[in-house]
Amino acid sequence: MDKSFPLAETQVTAPAIVHARFAVGDVVRHRLFDFRGVVFDIDPVFANSEEWYQAIPEDVRPRKDQPFYHLLAENSDSSYIAYVSQQNLLADDEAEPVDHPAIRGLFDGFRDGRYQLRREHRH
Repeated sequence: MDKSFPLAETQVTAPAIVHARFAVGDVVRHRLFDFRGVVFDIDPVFANSEEWYQAIPEDVRPRKDQPFYHLLAENSDSSYIAYVSQQNLLADDEAEPVDHPAIRGLFDGFRDGRYQLRREHRH
């Protein structure tokens, strides 16, 4: 008795592997808006609410399939937390510290253009 089975024709596409361009402690600048910040966490892909995502104007809305960075951010008016896609970040060439009140709680110092994570926050 022949027990042959037809081969499955289903094709599965794996998501692209995207590597984070920046690391915790790096100082970055937004590509479109006038602010800079220090990376304190990284999501490998978008991990915020759909409501937050839809609030971004469609013509500048980033893709979800890329790293997103949590930043202790500053502009000329204030300090705040920002959530920014990799495509919208550039390395900051100023080599100057970021002025954000939460930096001292997470980082131990600013050396060679980047922040050093406090020992108690390292895994």
